[in-house]
Amino acid sequence: MKICVFGAGAIGGYMGVKLADAGADVSLVARGPHLAAMQTNGLRLIEETGETTVQVTASDDPAALGQQDYVIVTLKAHSVPPVVDKMQPLIGPNTTIVSGVNGVPWWYFHKLGGDLDGTRLASVDPGDAQWNGFGPDNVLGCVVYPAAEVIEPGVIKHIEGNRFSLGEPDGTKSERALALSKVLSAAGLKAPVRPRIRDEIWVKLWGNLSFNPISALTHATLDVLCTDPGTRAVARGMMVEAQEIAEKLGVKFPIDVDRRIDGGAAVGAHRTSMWQDLDQGRPMEIDALVTSVQELGRLTDTPTPTIDTVLALVQLRGKSAGLY
Repeated sequence: MKICVFGAGAIGGYMGVKLADAGADVSLVARGPHLAAMQTNGLRLIEETGETTVQVTASDDPAALGQQDYVIVTLKAHSVPPVVDKMQPLIGPNTTIVSGVNGVPWWYFHKLGGDLDGTRLASVDPGDAQWNGFGPDNVLGCVVYPAAEVIEPGVIKHIEGNRFSLGEPDGTKSERALALSKVLSAAGLKAPVRPRIRDEIWVKLWGNLSFNPISALTHATLDVLCTDPGTRAVARGMMVEAQEIAEKLGVKFPIDVDRRIDGGAAVGAHRTSMWQDLDQGRPMEIDALVTSVQELGRLTDTPTPTIDTVLALVQLRGKSAGLY
């Protein structure tokens, strides 16, 4: 089984080290100093239990790696459409694209059933680049839970979590999902195959939708954002609107809004990824996390006044910084 991790930054690099250390046939696509360090010194992973360094096959040229059985995409959502053409040498007639990207996925309405079945989302897949370039029948959903960071080129620090939930758009436990789950499990990662992967997508998105833009606007860490009465009320308003949208689409939430916010507070003095991107001058992941939910609100005739307000503010903040 040949596996390529496309976007071997913090999460992709973490997965890559675990797979390579377990003997999997894995290659990584990365770029810049991080790639150069991997090629020269290998890829090092720092965990609580110790450190692991592996020699990896890594390149910035997918054509050098050849066709794969699985291509695991761990880029940020806005980075994927521009590289779909570049990824084509990795994709053969039986290749599975594993979509490990935050936010509402481009394939969300594939095999969902109902009136919106097959709907395409302009906010996360402009010009249908992924729908046409990958093909929705070739996709396997993945909800990424670990937290990690690149602390220097070629060095990944794992912070917490090791679960990558997998799920087919139609909810079946397919052979391709079970086979990948087995390989990830052998590498010490949790990889359950879920019949309702969209439920997990929404529980994670619930926090990303609200906590990320509010923290980017206020520079409040999660513990503060989730306990200050004002910002908690704004986050809650966004989440209630999102829940109404999701439930219209058939999603079942295993917890309520206040427990989800309390879970965010329990993480502690954490800076969200959107705030980090703003501080570090990287493009902000606004569309996949927030604009996409607004688009779903329009599709389901659901008013989203709180989401609309926060989205307008964070879009302008991103534009002002040249990051959106």
